[in-house]
Amino acid sequence: MPYDEFTSERINRILKEKQANYFEKKMFGGMCFMVNDKMCCGIHYDKKKATDLLMIRIGQEAYEKSKDKTGCHPMDFTGRPMRDYAFITPDGYDSEEDLEYWIQLALDFNPFAKASKKRKK
Repeated sequence: MPYDEFTSERINRILKEKQANYFEKKMFGGMCFMVNDKMCCGIHYDKKKATDLLMIRIGQEAYEKSKDKTGCHPMDFTGRPMRDYAFITPDGYDSEEDLEYWIQLALDFNPFAKASKKRKK
């Protein structure tokens, strides 16, 4: 099953409203939103859990403050949580207010996030 395109459109709308410098990139079996050439947020379909997950890059401090919010979990693809990232289950971003909360955290962290090294062609 592909990622939830409706949620992708919702993220797109929020990023446009906030005038973020972003572009979309398909990855992780979903859609990732790159802000200032850095991974910021995205939507991913988790086959094991059979649900869509919001992926956000918010940093350790914001994660610690938000980890008890509904639907917030460490981002874990390989059995080892990824630093600075979190997964949010649909019950945690169902309302526009909740989705905007998570996207704003990701945008707030973006200036501090390290960009991935560019691959040589």
